[in-house]
Amino acid sequence: MLKSIVGLPTSRRIKEITGATILLIATSIPALAFQPAGNTRETVKTTHFIVSTRQPQQTVEHFGASDAWSMKTIGLWPEKEQRKIADWLFSLKTDASGSPLGIGLSLWRFNLGAGSEEQGESSQINSGTRTQCLLRPDGTYDWTRQKGERNFLKLAKKRKVPYFLAFLNSAPVQFTQNGLATNTGRGGTINLRSDCYDDFARFMATALKGIEEHDSIHFSYLSPVNEPDGHWNWLGPKQEGSPATNREIARLVRETDKQLRKQHLTTQIIIPESSDLRCLLDVHQTSWERGYTIRTLFSKDSTSTWLGNVQTLAPVIAGHSYWTNTPLKYMRDIRVALRDTLKKYGRGFWQTETCIMSNDEEIGGGGGYDFSMKTALYVARIIHHDLVFANAQSWSWWRAIGGDYRDGLLRGYWSKDGNTGWVADSKLLWTLGNYSRFIRPEAVRYDMTATDEMGKNVAEGFNDVHGVMCSAYRNKDNSWVVVAINYSGNFKPFILSTDDGQGHEWQIFRTSEVSTENLKHVGQTDGRTTLVPRSVTTFVAR
Repeated sequence: MLKSIVGLPTSRRIKEITGATILLIATSIPALAFQPAGNTRETVKTTHFIVSTRQPQQTVEHFGASDAWSMKTIGLWPEKEQRKIADWLFSLKTDASGSPLGIGLSLWRFNLGAGSEEQGESSQINSGTRTQCLLRPDGTYDWTRQKGERNFLKLAKKRKVPYFLAFLNSAPVQFTQNGLATNTGRGGTINLRSDCYDDFARFMATALKGIEEHDSIHFSYLSPVNEPDGHWNWLGPKQEGSPATNREIARLVRETDKQLRKQHLTTQIIIPESSDLRCLLDVHQTSWERGYTIRTLFSKDSTSTWLGNVQTLAPVIAGHSYWTNTPLKYMRDIRVALRDTLKKYGRGFWQTETCIMSNDEEIGGGGGYDFSMKTALYVARIIHHDLVFANAQSWSWWRAIGGDYRDGLLRGYWSKDGNTGWVADSKLLWTLGNYSRFIRPEAVRYDMTATDEMGKNVAEGFNDVHGVMCSAYRNKDNSWVVVAINYSGNFKPFILSTDDGQGHEWQIFRTSEVSTENLKHVGQTDGRTTLVPRSVTTFVAR
């Protein structure tokens, strides 16, 4: 029986004949493929990937991105453009061919502002990264503020996003030590007046309750500090932000817990959104007061900072994967160390922010937006390592929409006055969708093994950082999801099964260098197929 693989141009078309694949190859494409017996061409070895159905690992709660800072203007654009963006980010619907319309994010991170917008130029913050504050200086609330961001909260909810998280980079300016929402190089302590911890906590709880009353948005999570261990201390003019010592974080968490319970909110506190995984485990380019975060906050020996008994504190540590993605061996090693340390203290891990930075030299750093699979594959490899080796229970990209830098899932183009514009999608967006669209809240990750053609185990066969990386998940509806990254430029013969003896018919969704393959539904298989070069493929069996 002859069966063609969908989506490849004529010069790269593959046909499967009785389980063997013949590659019709153009001279300009240096690829290898499965060959039928007797063929004189070089044979590519086949790896069999097996889901270990009796070895469950972490529960994966959600995949997300943030509204910072783009939605303050985009949320006021013409409705047609807003709906297109919201569909790309949040939709769970499919088109007539069965391909997804969007990537189905299950967590949306809302930046609760500190008031630099109202200060204007005197804020010492760039205009594009200023935010409004719901709280006026006289202590009253203005529920018309942050309208654009709140519009996108509602667009997300309409598309059935189940979880919302509010995060803050600074306390409201009226509570800070320097009267600003940026630290201005004032040192490594929190930019919050010592008599305003309770005021800050009350503001956060009141803001969340007010948004729920006005917009019908319930926040499951609240993140009161962001990158408190960053060695740069937000010198400004840049963006809202403040450092904080572990002792200061502990005090703020306790005050916030009181206010959440007082206002009868079920929101859970998430901390500390570390700027660098190394600060969670040790001291990295900062002082000891802002290092060893896991041990300091969750060891009972740390009597003044121990937070293990705080009622509304989620049993997780939140950190950002910036700066720790190279060299490749180190990317794995630090995540294994993080996983093992968190297990000791009974905490899970949420990866709540990352984008491309200057040390990501393999793909040329973060400057200049990249629509191609180059950045998309690099990020897929980060996602794989965070989920498989750090046992991440949540994974979020930084900004949903950015400019000419590799920090946005989508590339925004603003008119001169910012009142209108348009947005372009990218391979990065759709590659995140290979995970977020199919691995739904409360899915469980399962271990995998890999064997060669002789049935012998291939050491780390599911984690070839230059070839195939593979991970498996089971949703609450019992559907299986397997995501396979082919980082290489070669076709990779691929066999997929589960070790419980159950046969499965896998639906295949692929993002690749082919322009039309953006989470494209490219057919189905009983488990034997070929991964095309430089692609991310999701297999779903119900």
